[in-house]
Amino acid sequence: MPEQTDDWKTGLDQRAVDEVEHVIRAFRPLPDEGIDIRVARSEDDVDYLHADGQILVRDEYLGQVLEILELPTEQETRDAGRIRRVIAGVALLTLEGSQPAVSDALDAIDQRLGRGIATPDHVLTVASGNPPVCPATEPQEVYYEIEPHPSVSQGDGGAGVLIYMDDTGLLKDAAANHPWLAGVKGDLDPLPPVDSSGAQPIPPYTGHGTFVAGVARCMAPAADIIVTNVFSTAGSELESKWIQRLEAALTRGVDIFHLTIAAHSRHDFPLLAFREWLNHLHEHGGAVCVVAAGNNGSRRPSWPAAFSDVIAVGALGGDWRGRANFSNFGSWVDVYAPGRDLINAYATGTYTCHVYPYANKVREFYGMAKWSGTSFSTPIVTGLIASRMSRTGETARQAAAAVLAEARAQSIPGVGPVLLPAGYPLQPR
Repeated sequence: MPEQTDDWKTGLDQRAVDEVEHVIRAFRPLPDEGIDIRVARSEDDVDYLHADGQILVRDEYLGQVLEILELPTEQETRDAGRIRRVIAGVALLTLEGSQPAVSDALDAIDQRLGRGIATPDHVLTVASGNPPVCPATEPQEVYYEIEPHPSVSQGDGGAGVLIYMDDTGLLKDAAANHPWLAGVKGDLDPLPPVDSSGAQPIPPYTGHGTFVAGVARCMAPAADIIVTNVFSTAGSELESKWIQRLEAALTRGVDIFHLTIAAHSRHDFPLLAFREWLNHLHEHGGAVCVVAAGNNGSRRPSWPAAFSDVIAVGALGGDWRGRANFSNFGSWVDVYAPGRDLINAYATGTYTCHVYPYANKVREFYGMAKWSGTSFSTPIVTGLIASRMSRTGETARQAAAAVLAEARAQSIPGVGPVLLPAGYPLQPR
């Protein structure tokens, strides 16, 4: 799949161009600051995004890769600062200006060593979609002081359970106007200063982590939740940088790792660094990882959800009886939950849409929003697992197995296993 530079926009619809340009600008806000993001194209669409001049390499093949690319010895390359450890088993190799482009370098490595030895440093985005870098919709306005939907569960479901979410962070004072978020902790998801008219701008993706945490807390009101802002750059981050923070979180005694991020990959090959992290996760008791399936409306695998040892969550449509048209699907998706038109905590201020056909439309928000995507079906599943853990004393793995068995018992033909919030029984057709 050829890598595009100046002509990557050719043949794409305006929505895809808008979203991809937003991510590229966020990673390189000024000409000499940040990272250049490149677009790899399929014949008629965006295939994936990746960092320019960087590849991930399996450690045991590093010497051979350097030889294929006609680079200095491993020690010389390390001394030059061009090799960096991402996680045990995977290194980041930086290619300089005189070296081949990432696509050419990987083609040469594939030809000599086979696929999966080296990969791009992929861009992952909060529940990427179609185009491959966005939630299914932009946030929509709702009535002032509207309640969450699904609503807040009663009782102390999730008590004693720790959920770790990698997302865009938590809005300042989120619990002040949203009591179901009381006690949720995490990195700040900051709003910019008010503009000259006194309005509070809300940038794209801001509030995503708060909304996701809000949905999970509605399912498990007493769960302990940590929300990081690792995906605060246009809702995105590079695999190489993200994995280092995720690895550090293994020491925190987490029960459920909750990831509402996704990406397609070169040749649909699994993410190298995340694969190593999953191996480490299995060494930490009964913890589980729950991942959004993504919003491409496609059977094509989306990563990291397509790993067999995570719980991949797709989205049901508005009637909760069929699959949402944006939701990814296929044998690699484990369960579906409501993901269309959910209502939960959001920022207060002015949001300017940036994606066709609503680009430049201004929306006013008062602390709540309606939003769609597998980003928001996923915390329903996470919350239901946490609630069962506190009710039964099971580990996360045990509770997840029981919850998924329940989902399979109420599968919908043509969709698959289904979970609904407590108090919302599945109605027969």
